[in-house]
Amino acid sequence: MTYTSPHSQLMVTKRLDAKGPVSPSAQLTLPLAQRQKSRFRSQLDTGEEVGLVLPRGTGLRDGDLLEAENGLIIEVKSAPEKLSTAATHDPLLLAQACYHLGNRHVPVQIRDDRVSYFQDHVLDDMLRALGLEVTSDTAPFEPETGAYHNLGHHH
Repeated sequence: MTYTSPHSQLMVTKRLDAKGPVSPSAQLTLPLAQRQKSRFRSQLDTGEEVGLVLPRGTGLRDGDLLEAENGLIIEVKSAPEKLSTAATHDPLLLAQACYHLGNRHVPVQIRDDRVSYFQDHVLDDMLRALGLEVTSDTAPFEPETGAYHNLGHHH
């Protein structure tokens, strides 16, 4: 099914609040750097050109739903990125690792026994020296949004 003519670009201007059942008709897979922008051009996973013109400051997360001007519902997916993951079963050691990464303003994705961040051999060495096991992988990255994200605080 074609949603636009080949000579026009699909425009996305709205992020939806997913309240109730909504079935996306397309996917847009983006790395974190693009998901932090509100205005850019990209391609749907099908290859169709799309332009995003969202309200300034709009960040996108995996699973967010967007609506194009023609009514097409698009699901945002996090693209796989090169990550390092530092793991431990010691909660205090994990907290220390998160502290040191946060002190360097490194975006982190925190789980029960591990923390992931963009691959960086200097950080890897630092966390190994603390006693964590560090591995490299390519996976979707959904870092913490910060304490003020849900309080309406904007810079």
